[in-house]
Amino acid sequence: MECAAKGSPRRCSGPANRRCGGCGAVFYCSVSHQTSHWRVHKEECGRLKQQMCRVVLLNDFPFTFSREATYQVCGKVETRCSFLDKQGIHCVGFWICECSCGASITSSDHLRYDKGWNLSSKLCPCKGPLSMLTKKLSSWNEYYEWRGIPLDSPVALLLHWLIPEPTDELCIHYLGPEREVYQLAVFGELHALLPGVRVHIDFVGPAIPHDRDGETITLCSYAHCIEANCTCKSGTSNKSSSITIKLHSGLYHNRYTQLTKEFIPDLIIAPNAGIAAYKSWLPTIELIREIEIPTIFSDYCEEACHLAANCISSATGSPPTIPVQLNPFRQPLAVEDSALILPCYSNCFLFGI
Repeated sequence: MECAAKGSPRRCSGPANRRCGGCGAVFYCSVSHQTSHWRVHKEECGRLKQQMCRVVLLNDFPFTFSREATYQVCGKVETRCSFLDKQGIHCVGFWICECSCGASITSSDHLRYDKGWNLSSKLCPCKGPLSMLTKKLSSWNEYYEWRGIPLDSPVALLLHWLIPEPTDELCIHYLGPEREVYQLAVFGELHALLPGVRVHIDFVGPAIPHDRDGETITLCSYAHCIEANCTCKSGTSNKSSSITIKLHSGLYHNRYTQLTKEFIPDLIIAPNAGIAAYKSWLPTIELIREIEIPTIFSDYCEEACHLAANCISSATGSPPTIPVQLNPFRQPLAVEDSALILPCYSNCFLFGI
């Protein structure tokens, strides 16, 4: 945990083990740093205290591994690596990007999009659903029940991207992808969620390798399980729906004109956006305001969304039209070493304009 006053004129005197008695969300290295930082922290202390009251709700998941993946990771009893290792998925297939061990993987082998789940067919959605969706899914419990997956399966760690609404045809501009680029096969699950729908997704962001700019991937089936004789290996394409993904390197506001020559987006998605952390978002926000395309953002914690909402209000003159709200399909594995003591999860909170 870093000292909340790190970067001030006076250097930190030691480890940050002095916790704010008001919010309990930030730490300091000394009394002097805490005192000098109060003029900054007093504006956020009450807000962070309210967010800390929602810790139990944030950590509430139905999985058999929930305590290991939440409280024990936050309390440093577990690490993401040790948790993934217990699940038998540490640094294999497209799970390699889920911990610090694989964070810098750039080898051509891991750029492949046909990696499988590395799980048995009982633990992963490698085939179509047994029944059509008859209602809007509102929880991981409902999702797992519909797909026939037991609650000890870790697949929610990769299925935490936004679940779209049914439609006949859907074009999504997906902004700022990072590890998703190495987990493209997971998006084959859209065959189950959107049967009969033609889906085109433009991935746009600076993390996309330049040598993959313009690459188009067609997902004809679900991501495969590890069993050699499973029917998911039959090679049969899913003809009821069409899913294509195209990769674009660069910032969205610089690529938008070129992108829309082929497809006009129905929806823009920006997962774990970090709007308040990157100045490059400002021209993108201004563009989104101009084109008036529905846009959904997510971030790791409620405070990040609050700061992002302030940035959007400053840039557009009005607050987000979709208020900050908890995402029921957030990733159920806590982020390690977050800046605040607040629990952080990938795609934890949503808001939109």
